[in-house]
Amino acid sequence: MSYPDGACGPPQEAAGAPVRRLLGVPRQRRRPAANRVSGGAAGERAAAGRATGRAAGRAARRAAREAAKQATAQATGAAKAQAAGTLAFVESPVQLLNVLEWAHGEQAAALTVVVLAPHDPMTRGQLRRMAELAREEGFSVRWEEARDGAAAPLRTIGGLTRRLRRAGRVVIGDPFSRYVQLLLTLTRARDLIVVDDGTATMEFITQLANGERLVRWHRHGGGRGPRDLAFAPFAAAARRRLGPAPEGGRRTVGLFTSMPVEPPPGIRVLSNEFAWTRRRFGPPRLTRGTDIVGTSLVETGVIDPDRYLEAVHALARTHGATRYFAHRRESAGKLHRLAAETGLEIVRPDLPLELIARRGPIGRQVLSFPSTVVHTLPLALAGTGVGVAVCDIDPAWLTSKASPRAEGFLSGVTGTARGVRRLPTGPCDDVQGGAHRTGLAAHGAADRPQPSGTPVSGKKRNQS
Repeated sequence: MSYPDGACGPPQEAAGAPVRRLLGVPRQRRRPAANRVSGGAAGERAAAGRATGRAAGRAARRAAREAAKQATAQATGAAKAQAAGTLAFVESPVQLLNVLEWAHGEQAAALTVVVLAPHDPMTRGQLRRMAELAREEGFSVRWEEARDGAAAPLRTIGGLTRRLRRAGRVVIGDPFSRYVQLLLTLTRARDLIVVDDGTATMEFITQLANGERLVRWHRHGGGRGPRDLAFAPFAAAARRRLGPAPEGGRRTVGLFTSMPVEPPPGIRVLSNEFAWTRRRFGPPRLTRGTDIVGTSLVETGVIDPDRYLEAVHALARTHGATRYFAHRRESAGKLHRLAAETGLEIVRPDLPLELIARRGPIGRQVLSFPSTVVHTLPLALAGTGVGVAVCDIDPAWLTSKASPRAEGFLSGVTGTARGVRRLPTGPCDDVQGGAHRTGLAAHGAADRPQPSGTPVSGKKRNQS
C-alpha cells in the first residue's frame, strides 16, 4: 500500500497539530508526573483499603444473614411449640391460679392442665373448683390420682410420657416437687415456664442462682437420706433443665412471678399482675371490720402452736378483727381451738384467697403473717381501698425443729413486700407469758368444739 507522500507508513502529524485518536481505541488519561512517581505505594494502599472495605461488607452481610436466620429459627420454634401445645403440671390451687394468669397474659392456646392430685382434702377441694374455672376458660384439664397407691406414679408417668414427648412448652408450678423433677427428665420441650408457688419461688431463684440443690426452705437438715440419694440424679438433671440454657442453645426458661426476685442471666421474667383475677372477679363489697389471714407455719413445724394462738389473739384484740381466713393446710384441731379461744369466725375458703378477697365481701383491713398473700393481695385488690398489713414473726416463736434458714427467709418475705403496712411484733407479744397463755394451755382436747363446717362457728359475721 502506498501513501501520497511516497512513505511506507501512515502520515506523520505536523508539529503542534492535535493528536488524532484512532478509531476503536479508548482515550488514555495521563496522570500527573507526581502521581506517576509515587503511584505504586498509593495504589497498594488504595487496593488494601478497598479489600478491607469489601471484607467488612461481607462480614456485615454474613452477620445480618445469621441474625435473620436465628430470628427465623426462634419464631419457627415458638410457632412449633404453640402448634405442639402446652402442658402444665400443678399440685396446688395457687399454682393453677397462676397458670391461668400466665395463659391470660400470653394468650396461650392449646393448653392442657395436668393436676397431680394430693391427698389433703382441702387442697383437693380447691383444686377441683380451680379446674372448673380452667375449663370455663376453654382449657383442657386432666386429673391424675398421682399418689393413689404404690403403682400410681408409674401409671401416671406412663400415661403422660407421650404427651410430654410431643409438648412444645411445659409449665410447672413447683420446681421442688419430685414428681415434677422426674417428669422434666422425660420432656423434649424447648420452652419451660415456672409459675409462682407462693414465696417458695424466692427460695427457688436463690438456690438456682447459687448453684445449690433445690430444697424447700422449711426443711430441717440436709435432706440426704436414702430416698434423697436415690433421687439425686433426677433432681440434678431437673435443676440443669430449669437453669439458663448454654449460650447459643435453643432452650428457653421463663419465670412468671409476682415475687421480688433477681433471677440469674438467661432466665426471662414475666410479671404477674393478677390481670385475669381482676377481670374475672369483683370489685368486692367491703365490710367495716378487719380480717386475719391464717398460715400453715404451725403445720410445717416452724412456729410453736401456743405462741401462734397467742399472736392471733393479740392481733384480733388490738385491731378488732372478727374473721380468720384459714390456710388450706391448717389442721382442723388448731382451727377449732382458735374459734373457741379467740372468738374469731373461722372461714375455710373453697378457692385461693386472692379470688375470695376479690369476690368479697372482705374487710377494709387484712392482717397477715409473712406469707404469699402479702405479695399477691395488694395486686389482686389494687384500686379497691383494702389495706394489707403484715405482722413479723418473733424469733422466740420458732420451734427447735425449724430450719436454720427460717428466720431469715420469713424476714425477707416481710421486708420485700410492696404496698403493705408492717406491724411491729410488740402487739403480737403482749400476751406471752401472761394469764391468757395459761388459759390457752389449760384447754384440753376434750374441751375443744367439734368440726362444724365452713365457716366454723365463732363471732358473728362482719356487718357491712
